[in-house]
Amino acid sequence: MKEWKPLLYSILTLLVVACASIAQPDGGEYDEIPPKVVSAFPAERATGVQTRKARINFDEYIKLQNASEKVIVSPPQIEPANIRADGKRIKIDFNDSLMPNTTYTVDFGDAIEDNNEGNPMGNYTYSFSTGDDIDTMEVSGTVLNAEDLEPVKGMLVGLYPLDSNLTDSILRTTPFSRVSRTNGSGRFTIKGVKPGKYRAYALDDKDANFVFSQKSEKIAFDSVIFETSCKRDVRMDTIWRDTIEYDSIRVVPYTHFLPDDLVLLSFLEDGQDQHLLKNERTDPEVFRLYFTAPADTLPVIKGLNFDESCLVCEASEKNDTLTYWITDTTYYRQQDTLKFELSFMATDTTGVLSPYTEKLEIVPKNTWAKKWKEQSKKIEEWNKEREKKIKKAKKPLPHEENPYTKTFLEVSCKPTGALDPNQNPRFTAKEPLAKVDTTKIHFYIKQDSDWIPAPFLFLPSNNDKKVYTLYAEWDSKEKYKFSADSCAFTSVMGNSTKPMRYEFSVKPDEDYGSIFIHILAPDSNIIVQLLNRSDKPVATQKADKDGHADFFYTKPGDYYVRCFIDANQNGIWDTGNYDEGRRPEEVFYFPQKLSLKANWDLEQDWAIRSIDRSKQKPTDITKQKADKQKTIKQRNLQRKMEKSKK
Repeated sequence: MKEWKPLLYSILTLLVVACASIAQPDGGEYDEIPPKVVSAFPAERATGVQTRKARINFDEYIKLQNASEKVIVSPPQIEPANIRADGKRIKIDFNDSLMPNTTYTVDFGDAIEDNNEGNPMGNYTYSFSTGDDIDTMEVSGTVLNAEDLEPVKGMLVGLYPLDSNLTDSILRTTPFSRVSRTNGSGRFTIKGVKPGKYRAYALDDKDANFVFSQKSEKIAFDSVIFETSCKRDVRMDTIWRDTIEYDSIRVVPYTHFLPDDLVLLSFLEDGQDQHLLKNERTDPEVFRLYFTAPADTLPVIKGLNFDESCLVCEASEKNDTLTYWITDTTYYRQQDTLKFELSFMATDTTGVLSPYTEKLEIVPKNTWAKKWKEQSKKIEEWNKEREKKIKKAKKPLPHEENPYTKTFLEVSCKPTGALDPNQNPRFTAKEPLAKVDTTKIHFYIKQDSDWIPAPFLFLPSNNDKKVYTLYAEWDSKEKYKFSADSCAFTSVMGNSTKPMRYEFSVKPDEDYGSIFIHILAPDSNIIVQLLNRSDKPVATQKADKDGHADFFYTKPGDYYVRCFIDANQNGIWDTGNYDEGRRPEEVFYFPQKLSLKANWDLEQDWAIRSIDRSKQKPTDITKQKADKQKTIKQRNLQRKMEKSKK
């Protein structure tokens, strides 16, 4: 007995070790086959359909991703259809009555995936007809933002047939006959279209009624009438061996539907609904009023517990943000709440601007008592530190004023140091200015080692009470100094500035280049803008009668170019108006980047209409990027490659 026990123990030990070393099964190959439709009721492209229920059956369990965003039913449904995934099928229940002799399409886009691995089915559209024929024409194009040619995602695009009651107000009264929605590239495809002539419109349909009913809805319209057509065509499809190498390229015949190059330019009308959006009072001596839209006039304030004459208004360029400074200390030091009546023009329920009065009570987030307590603490702390310094020095120290006992007005200067040759320094105060004493302002030019007074102008901004600009004859070979005595600037709040001093020089012309743009177009009144990488203007020039716009003293770097036709010659881009039939002023982008070097002249001819508008804006400065393309994940190939490395 004792002889076989050690042998038994050895065998058991080997079995345990062997079991521990068994590899975990990998579960087999991943499913990389996308779902397939096996049947549908009614059948795809069925005619004479009367039922409002449809079922689409697949060969595996499926799911719908972002169905509310991607699935489009056409004609549009006032009462949205109920579309949902249920196991291996998609159920569609139409809540609206079906119209006679009409083709219905449910465009799923790329929303359908298998339930386990997320393999995309690809673009899929289910269609049927309530009549004897099914319409199969398609119309495609792009929706761009009219002001900057950015692709517009998620915008509804629809058609009106020419044989309908195509009045100038149809977008306000009649839902589209066919619809689609734009993707991340601004592209749309309207399917199930009947052969014929149409006009296309776009609508940011905020209230889901398929008509232009709110001023806050972006729209696009065009007077161009087009006719649907199709032709036989071919395209080249690449067959990939793996994620890196392709196997072959095959020629695939297909039906090419036209038009496929519509461009709709969307815009938001001026004259948005005017309302008081909110009020804000972070500090006791100032409050702000925010309105929902620009205004032609300022509101009227009638104080209920203060005299409104103490208010100084600082208005934004379009009068939609108003800052009020309370210049009488009594009304913010001795009382926290301001009570007043605000009278302004507001949009009523009929969409008309009418006089409106609202009572407001505004309390500061940071009261004067709290601010004074904090300031008193700083005064006390500074005095204690001052006493410590005196004791440590064991002798009297020069007089030093406590900086917290008086409030000084802050004025900043930009730029400082080296200026561009065509640049003038701007001085910006923290509070609106009531007075600038030019006798206390001095400007000098350096000759040898001496500062000699030089001529200058110091002028206020036309639309900003906080800003002054220094103008002088600048020379890159000279040095300049600006100084201001104490109390040169005084704000409406009674605060004054400390003495200030800035020195300037001017960069040499050789540090800059010039860009000369020549617009090859018969249009006049063209405004040309140089843009930075953020698509923001850095310089603006009006082209002369021959189409030339010259940009001197331009810093070396990369630039982009935009222009617009200033139809009303007011110097700014203007939006459109649907009721007036007025489209936005036309905008164009030069399709390439311009790279400028120092001491270079760059000349560029530009035929602004030579390239389709949807292809003009450079990708580098296009903010709205295309949707990420859904693909099979290739997990089997990845696993195979990982195993081969081992």
